[in-house]
Amino acid sequence: MNDIAVLGAGMHPWGKWGRSFVSYGAAAARAALADAGLDWRDVGSVVGADTVRGGYPGYVAGATFAQALGWQGARVTSVYAACASGAQAIGTARAQILAGLADVVLVVGADAAPKGFFAPAGGDRPDDPDWLRFRVLGATNPTYFGLYARRRMALYGDTPGDFAQVKVKNAAAGALNPLARYRKPVSAAEVAASAVVADPLRLLDICATSDGGAALVLSSMEFARRHGHPDPVRIRAVSTVTPTYPRTVLDLPDIATDSATTASPAPHTFRASIARAAYEEAGLGPEDLSLAEVYDLSTALELEWYEDIGLCARGEGAKLLREGATALGGRVPVNVSGGLASFGEAVPAQAIAQVCELTWQLRGTAGDRQVPGARAGITANQGLFGHGSAVVAVR
Repeated sequence: MNDIAVLGAGMHPWGKWGRSFVSYGAAAARAALADAGLDWRDVGSVVGADTVRGGYPGYVAGATFAQALGWQGARVTSVYAACASGAQAIGTARAQILAGLADVVLVVGADAAPKGFFAPAGGDRPDDPDWLRFRVLGATNPTYFGLYARRRMALYGDTPGDFAQVKVKNAAAGALNPLARYRKPVSAAEVAASAVVADPLRLLDICATSDGGAALVLSSMEFARRHGHPDPVRIRAVSTVTPTYPRTVLDLPDIATDSATTASPAPHTFRASIARAAYEEAGLGPEDLSLAEVYDLSTALELEWYEDIGLCARGEGAKLLREGATALGGRVPVNVSGGLASFGEAVPAQAIAQVCELTWQLRGTAGDRQVPGARAGITANQGLFGHGSAVVAVR
């Protein structure tokens, strides 16, 4: 096994704080170092997940966070993979540890997000599909979320009421999480009464954009044992696979699918392949999971992830939800952190934050939202341009 140890996990609370992303990342890093019982000078490498909205320092997040913590000679790496940036940063850190380049690596992601939906960078870029979808179609992210929801309704019979119950579930979990932005239970009636954004999705079906930060202190297993961590939470797999041609389901930011006239589609969708690669590397399957943290950009997308990570068959996500299997106390709780429904998007931080939640759950220190006896968990998300992300952690 190519396990690495999670010695520390830390976050800056999500919200709208009006400060630089650097301050959120530095605060999360200090919290993670304190959790690990290590000094900043013990860190041999810093991997920063980039933000593209923070000006030039956002593009060199590794060095930006190293400077904020105080130059001490650590090597630095900066990673950008849209919403999968945090997981790719974890994958980079793991590679450095397993290659013997560093015993201890600090992974940091943070963002100060704009109000409203995310838009592409300015300027005319007619060869950029992210720019084109706004200029040609006016297709914001919620437009895509609405299309995914409509597809589920047409194929599987999902209803707006099913989508609303995802928000109800995640808001109940988020109310128990002191780091969440939204800490208030929500009823299905409140979801139904919120404004329509992209039919059939309403305002409370779609996650907000937020400020926040998350960090992990990762090490070799040998270092962990030498420094008083005989049984740490371990990262056992990191999947960052890309799609397989042809892609026959529309996905962000594309405005057309690949043709399947001359080539048959892959046996699994892109999102399903992300989790499958993680399971294969970890030597585990969905039946081994205690919990999962998935990327609920919208309530309908969470139902899709249930199927993509193998918790149920295709089209049975809403049924699994109705049975209570994915709620706290259920068979495989999903998004016990509260998910993006309770946090909102802080893009470079969110895949790291998912692993923070797995760490606390697997340690048994998650408080009122603790999943009893948690032993294995998976995270899953995806970013623009074919960036996939899944992390398997075990105890």
